[in-house]
Parts: sequence; structure tokens; C-alpha cells
Amino acid sequence: MPLNFTAIDFETANGSPASPCAVGLVRVRDGKIIDGFSALFAPPSPHNWFHQGNINVHGIHPSDVADGPEWHEVLPLMLDFIGDDVLVAHNAVFDMGVLRASAAAVSVELPPITYTCSLLISRRTYNLESYRLNAVAYAVGHEEFNHHDALADADACARIIIHAANRKGSEDLAGLVAATGQKIKQL
Repeated sequence: MPLNFTAIDFETANGSPASPCAVGLVRVRDGKIIDGFSALFAPPSPHNWFHQGNINVHGIHPSDVADGPEWHEVLPLMLDFIGDDVLVAHNAVFDMGVLRASAAAVSVELPPITYTCSLLISRRTYNLESYRLNAVAYAVGHEEFNHHDALADADACARIIIHAANRKGSEDLAGLVAATGQKIKQL
């Protein structure tokens, strides 16, 4: 079975997991990045306010999403892009929490979604001082990317998983997950 999955990253407007304002998705087929999807959008109400601390991290301002789509418009496009793929996120607890909470905020029942975590896989694959996304990306040779840009972070996550699978000699995501003592979980 080939190495197929979709990497995902969210940026949020504030401390609420129901406040996504950007998403990046990167599709991997046969261990190669083949496609991407990204969107900036207004977070769902009442979580549609921006905290300065979040703005300082990702650089997304309210004016950047003011004339764009709203989350309830982007969510079905995102789910269509994901299809039946296993999602991979760096610190999946955060990203899956955002997906769950923000779908609930717009009363959308999510389809069955499976996921795993590149952060946990990295901890079982590399010997690093830090396992933050940028540190692991640098360690696998992916040094030039715009950290905290959702698409760039999803791309870095995908590259980490591809590298980890090669390092572990795993031909597919299930093999990598098993080799690192992790699991593919249900959302």
C-alpha cells in the first residue's frame, strides 16, 4: 500500500478552537506531494474576533478576511479535498480540536475522519532538542518555509512524514504509525 495522506494545518483568530481563520491542506500520493488547498476566511460567530497575540504569530488581520468567504463556505470545500484520506497534523490534538469545534460552531456534522500526529511520530523517529514543526522540518532538510502560514506548515508536515517513512523503511502510513508506536485515530 502506498504512502497516501493529507496534511492539515489551521491558524486561529483567537484562543478558541472554534476560531479558524486559515487552513492549509497538502495531498500526498505514493510518497510525493501532488496537490494543495488553502483558504483565508472569516471565523464563525461568535468566535470571529482576532486576538493580537494570534495576529503576531500568523500575521492574519481582520481586514485580510473581511471580504472573503466565511468558514461555513470553506468547510465543505476542505472536506471534499480531504475525501477519505487520513489526516496528518503536527500536534494533531490542536488541529483536530479546531476541526471539531469549528464544525460544531456552524452545525455541520463531520463525516468519519481518521488522523495521526507528525509531532508524536517525530518524537519516535528523530533525536532532537525540540520537536516544534520548524525544528523538525529543518532536521529533515526543509529549511525554507513561511512558518505559521497554514499551507506552508501543512507542506512541512507532509515532508516530515515522507522523510520519517523513508527513514523507518515504511511503505505506507499504517507501517510508519506502527513503527513509531502510534495510532491512526477516529475524530
